[in-house]
Amino acid sequence: MNERPKPPIAVALHYNVNGGGAPRVVAKGGGQIAEKIVETAREHNVPLQEDAALAGALSKLDIGREIPKELYVAVAHVLAFAWSVAGKSPPASSPRPEEQTARLPALGYSSSKW
Repeated sequence: MNERPKPPIAVALHYNVNGGGAPRVVAKGGGQIAEKIVETAREHNVPLQEDAALAGALSKLDIGREIPKELYVAVAHVLAFAWSVAGKSPPASSPRPEEQTARLPALGYSSSKW
């Protein structure tokens, strides 16, 4: 029995470091959509972070919308987590071309830790 609980909600973010805007919601959903978001993240080695409150708040945003200022600190922690897992530091003000787009974790939550 090595199955993990399936998240009822998952949210994926995208952040263009050089784009001048905030991270955007690029996918969100529950049930099978949440499972697909998590599966796709794993297939592309995108770190996953479980945060029920943040996933709930982000899931209320429209796809393509930048995150609101109220979520900047929480998402900054997610960015730091993603860069840490990847063994990288947050890009400087002049990122190298290969670091211009950061892949953010898909966020999900379930009643128990994955």
